[in-house]
Amino acid sequence: MTKQVDPGTPLDSGVVLEARGLSVSRGGEFLLQDVDMVLHAHEIVTLIGPNGAGKSTLLSALLGIIPLSAGRVNRKPGLVVGYVPQRLRVDPVLPVTVARFIALSTPGAPPPLEWVKRFGCDPLLHRPMHALSGGETQRVLLTRAMSRNPDLLVLDEPAQGLDLAGEEQLHGMIDAVRRERGVAVLLVSHNLHFVMAGADRVICLNRHICCSGSPTTVRATPEFQLLFGDKLPGVGFYQHHHDHQHTPRGVVREQP
Repeated sequence: MTKQVDPGTPLDSGVVLEARGLSVSRGGEFLLQDVDMVLHAHEIVTLIGPNGAGKSTLLSALLGIIPLSAGRVNRKPGLVVGYVPQRLRVDPVLPVTVARFIALSTPGAPPPLEWVKRFGCDPLLHRPMHALSGGETQRVLLTRAMSRNPDLLVLDEPAQGLDLAGEEQLHGMIDAVRRERGVAVLLVSHNLHFVMAGADRVICLNRHICCSGSPTTVRATPEFQLLFGDKLPGVGFYQHHHDHQHTPRGVVREQP
């Protein structure tokens, strides 16, 4: 049975979102357990962890898409979220132009010229979405997300499929957004090069928060290792080593 969620208390100035004791369970198994985290304006926070760690579940819980089993999430009143998905599949049979796609985020309004020009999308406006390169698609997705003037920008694997030059360009755009507009940025990534280059704070998740801190601090911990996998060459994988065990139901148990 889902527990009643504590509505929480007002947020401190500068905080756009916080989670306290956040837990999500399904079928008696914990997907997330006792997660505490805070997101501040002007801050880039990156969420990493192995497959099945609950990263997507945490995003959904923070945004109110799925219910909590325990704990609470407090959001800034009137919080506006801009979201950049991990993948975008556009059917070429029903072509959608870049201009039309961006305008879907603000119905009845023209594409926001400030962000269109800032992210170099003006030459793309009349092109079909399915014909864009990976880097062009990411610029369009970021333009669409920022057209809502969000307080919080959420990006799911934003550097996936980009080369090093594309990663650096994307990082520069994200950094400019947070510095100039005070946007809080929460991103999920397996690409540890991208994480280390761009995050103010890194959170390592494996159904609970195992470690967190600045990239330099986290990189020095035994839990943080960078691997290069055979299945997806060129992408950094995260391998976590614990001084505790996760039971099949997600319960944390100290190792003997």
